[in-house]
Amino acid sequence: MKKKIVVTLGHKALGRTLPEQAAAVREAVKSVADLIAEGANVAITHSNGTQVGMIHTAMNEFALKHSDYTGAPMSVCSAMSQGYIGYDLQNALRTELLRRGIYRPVVTVLTQVTVDPYDEALYKPTKVIGRVMTKEEAEAEEQKGNYVTPVEGGYRRIIAAPKPKDIIEIESIQLLVDAGQIVIAGGGGGIPVMEQGEVLRGAGAVIEKDLIGERMAELLHADELYMLTSVEQAEIGYNTADPKPLGKITVDEAKRYIDEGQFEPGTMLPKIEAAVNFIEKGGKRAVITSIEKAREGYLGRCGTIITAPDAEE
Repeated sequence: MKKKIVVTLGHKALGRTLPEQAAAVREAVKSVADLIAEGANVAITHSNGTQVGMIHTAMNEFALKHSDYTGAPMSVCSAMSQGYIGYDLQNALRTELLRRGIYRPVVTVLTQVTVDPYDEALYKPTKVIGRVMTKEEAEAEEQKGNYVTPVEGGYRRIIAAPKPKDIIEIESIQLLVDAGQIVIAGGGGGIPVMEQGEVLRGAGAVIEKDLIGERMAELLHADELYMLTSVEQAEIGYNTADPKPLGKITVDEAKRYIDEGQFEPGTMLPKIEAAVNFIEKGGKRAVITSIEKAREGYLGRCGTIITAPDAEE
């Protein structure tokens, strides 16, 4: 049996503009291909912060200038970002695998993720998105039930980041992974939706990619979770003059560091929390390292590696 792993790719793997993304993914997929070459069965998820913001701004600016068109809600913008990021990733990975003589299908699954309508995060939005608005435009957004925040030059919309519950397409993802296909799913945290009877309604929110990576790993019964980012290791004491890199630690140690406030919110903290959740739900190992060091992390030679207290060395 091949080792089943879920890999999350951060902003560094995607760049910011369309040309940057095309170049960045060509490099990022080399590390994913290394894991596949080592024998792993891989599912991939990725960030979309820059991309979904660009789409949201473009669609709404277009609607402002053309009265016969409407702006796009966040759920639609998330779906668009999944499509074009997946397009670049799957083509780049397919090319890299073929160059290595590895013949594995690569597919992107448009993925919806349910969120709890009573999640407290929905009432405390934190993610800034979209263009700078005038006071009148901001008031119009608030009348529609959206949240805005003052910024330099005006106002911008802010949206919530609720926790993921279930992945609607998980059965399809499971079938593809079990068939040996490389699956790209849950991009940008997935498209947040709320269940209203038999209908799924898009939510004006985003989901942290690390949390959906953990949820997908849990539902797929993956052996390991890899969060590939811009740094080789997590550190404690991020806000001090003497930060300390972390190598192999247990989930209990990770929880203690979380309680001590050792990790920066919004960057490393969600990764450590995702690692803890994964191990506590039965995962064998979670690895946080840089994209370039993915293979070394897989082999246990670098990165922050989090395991259960009784895990074998």
